[in-house]
Parts: sequence; structure tokens; C-alpha cells
Amino acid sequence: MDQQIKVIIPAYDEAASIAKVIAAIPDGVDEVIVVNNNSGDDTAVVAANAGATVLNEPRRGYGYACLKGIDYIKKLDILPDIVVFLDGDFSDYPEELTKIVNPIVKTDCDFVIGARVKKLREPGSMTFPQRFGNWLATTLMRLFFRSRFTDLGPFRAITFEKLIALNMQDKTYGWTVEMQLKVLKRKYNYTEVPVHYRNRIGKSKVSGTIKGAIFAGVKILGWIFKYSIKK
Repeated sequence: MDQQIKVIIPAYDEAASIAKVIAAIPDGVDEVIVVNNNSGDDTAVVAANAGATVLNEPRRGYGYACLKGIDYIKKLDILPDIVVFLDGDFSDYPEELTKIVNPIVKTDCDFVIGARVKKLREPGSMTFPQRFGNWLATTLMRLFFRSRFTDLGPFRAITFEKLIALNMQDKTYGWTVEMQLKVLKRKYNYTEVPVHYRNRIGKSKVSGTIKGAIFAGVKILGWIFKYSIKK
């Protein structure tokens, strides 16, 4: 890949999966950054042994971890062209990273979502709360903002310049939808590409619990309604 690409992987208790994720990332990625989000297992050690740069973020929350990775990149002498976000549970197929970044590399696209389409999903890989939450959020975005998004998928790529301009704020469950809403508000060029999705290794910290699913839903709807009335 001609453009410099950094990958940020938030990871909380992903010792069983993180090495598989790192190993499956295609050649050509400049740096893999694993943000250890106050894990109680050996996630940090396993990730470091697998060749990743490991950062520690003690404040638990998906957004906190992503922001930690961004702050690290901002301080580098050479800034990347593209930043890719990827989960650490091996539910995504890291080898599809090239497909995710291609619209940015080859066209004038600013932002790409890996859409977990039904025909490419492993049975059981998305829980009912995930499927319903995706449907509700993307439907509301379509109604309020004429969005073309069909998914809130975590596997995503964005140009570094446009990522910084978004001034991301959410610290927990609303990170993905905040990014998409701000992309819509700023009229960035965006697209989706279909990606494969499989059952994660271990239990989901969000959709795998009733509390997590409720809090995620509240956060997602809160961001959508906030932006629907924002001038």
C-alpha cells in the first residue's frame, strides 16, 4: 500500500483472540496499535508479543480506548494517511482491511464502513439487540439525515485528516454512531463495503449483557436525537 495506514484496536480482556487479529492484518500496514482498556487478563502481553504497539487506557470504555489511540498518533513525527478501527475479538476478518481502505486509496472517499451484511455473517454472530439496534439507528439516520448507512460496524477506515476534524468526544458506547453522524453533518464522502463477520472469541461486553445492550441503545439514540435538532 502506498499510503501510510495505522490500525487502532481497542481491547478489553481479549487475550484469547488478539494475537489472531494481529496476525491476520495484511502486510503494508505501518503500525498496529492495541489499546489495552484495563483488561484483567494478559491482553497487553499477548498483543506486544504479537508485534503490536500497546497503549494502556485505565478508563474503561470503547471511546476512551479509541481516543487514546488517536492521541498517540497525533504526537508522531510522521502522521498516517488513513486510520483503521478494528475490534480485538476476531469477529471481523482483518484480512479484509485492503477492501475497507480501497475506496479511500483509489477514489475521493473519506470514510468507509465495513457492513456486516446478512449473507456474509456467520449464524449467531450478531445478537438480536445488535441487529435491532443497527436497524433502528440506521433507519433514524436515513429519516433525519438521508443517510445511506446500513450498519454501525466497528471495522471502519477514515482519512487521518478528516478523523481529527471530527473532534470525537464519546467515551463509551456511542463512539461508532457519533462518528457516522459527524461524517453526515460535515458532508464527507462515504461508502460501505460488505464484509464477513463471525462469532467472536469470548463473550461480548456490550451485546452479551442486558445492561450493556441497554446502555448502548440509550447512547446511540441520544446521539441521533441530539444531532437531529442541532443546527
